[in-house]
Amino acid sequence: MLQNIAGEVLVSKRLEDAHQGGMWEFPGGKLEPGESVSQALKREINEELGLIVKAHSPLIRITHHYSNRIVLLDVHRVTQFTGHAEGREGQLLKWLPLDQLIDYPLLPADRPIVTALNLPDCYMITGADPLDKRLFTSRLRRALSKGVRLVQLRAKSLSQSEFCLLAEAALKLCREHDARLLLNAAPALVECIGADGVHLTGQWLSRLKERPLGRNYLIGVSCHNADDLAKASELELDFAVLSPVLPTTSHPEARPLGWQQFEILSDAARLPVFALGGMQRDMFDKAQAHGAQGIAGISGLWGE
Repeated sequence: MLQNIAGEVLVSKRLEDAHQGGMWEFPGGKLEPGESVSQALKREINEELGLIVKAHSPLIRITHHYSNRIVLLDVHRVTQFTGHAEGREGQLLKWLPLDQLIDYPLLPADRPIVTALNLPDCYMITGADPLDKRLFTSRLRRALSKGVRLVQLRAKSLSQSEFCLLAEAALKLCREHDARLLLNAAPALVECIGADGVHLTGQWLSRLKERPLGRNYLIGVSCHNADDLAKASELELDFAVLSPVLPTTSHPEARPLGWQQFEILSDAARLPVFALGGMQRDMFDKAQAHGAQGIAGISGLWGE
């Protein structure tokens, strides 16, 4: 996936006589025997587009099921390249801003890539329930000023009216910092308050039969195993948080997945997955190397 300095993303139109011809996709190709992902990416981009890749980083890995085979899409974000893009195989090319990708006629396998492109690599969950609202909002403001752009408001001990008041204050702060706020609450509250979306617990997920909010809202969900991730994908939710990856002080009895099992589960998922449990700010690269969208956390991001 190529992105230029203006933030636009390159898409190409499949030739009409190709499988799923006429639809648009992110340029790329197959891994040849003996090639690394980096070698294959550079070769394919040069052969298809005439560009020389200078820098790239992992974005998402997706397992996609076709009628006759299963493929693993190892998607990287290319941010530095030289040359002028041209369709060397006769394909049409377009540079599109991120907000136009959401409704563009892309291949179904590429849909999770669009979601991943529109998500940050850090998902902060607010800490202990706010006994002192001013202290709570001060800590939230500090986190936002440090670059947090996706926040889950979690305050289980508050009454609904108290939670709504806090959510309104948090939403105002998030708007000031161009950040998005998800509520760990009933989906109906999201529409009432005007938040950006909802974060669903495992209990909510087990009861759901369909996506609870429209596409204009962001829906995250807590998952702990392959069945949870499969259902989240079937319901076309936007992303998952998979935990616990590492040991945590908040749930010492929970058996951690470890990075190897996390990678296996996230690779099989069909949506972006954040790593949760024992995460610290310096773990971004490790998490993404194991297939994560990024890291999610309370203590490691919310701070003291």
